[in-house]
Amino acid sequence: MNFPATLRYTKDHEWVSLEGNIATVGITDFAQDALGDVVFVDIDTIGRDLKAEDIFGTVDSVKSVSDLFLPLSGKVLEINPLINKNPDLVNSDPYGDGWMVKVEVTNPADFETLMDAEAYKNLVA
Repeated sequence: MNFPATLRYTKDHEWVSLEGNIATVGITDFAQDALGDVVFVDIDTIGRDLKAEDIFGTVDSVKSVSDLFLPLSGKVLEINPLINKNPDLVNSDPYGDGWMVKVEVTNPADFETLMDAEAYKNLVA
């Protein structure tokens, strides 16, 4: 399993990177492995203001449909256009081309309250 140290993580297996007040959000390597082959990602929250832990979409795999939870409060600015045509990017490159959304974060300091790589690794061990 891959746990990049530059990211923060949630108990619901989302990862977050933060540049200024823009967060990029996706699901972790652990989550994509547990889901199996991702066949569809459904996100229809662009332009919406959401609170941390609100559902921002779903991911469909050969095993199940799972909700996606927003790690930080803010406005969904962008949905990754690549995953509409190639949802398998969530499996093959979860921390790169398989990202899900970009969010304008209400309070960037909340990023520090999320789990670091070591804490997340302990959670999924």
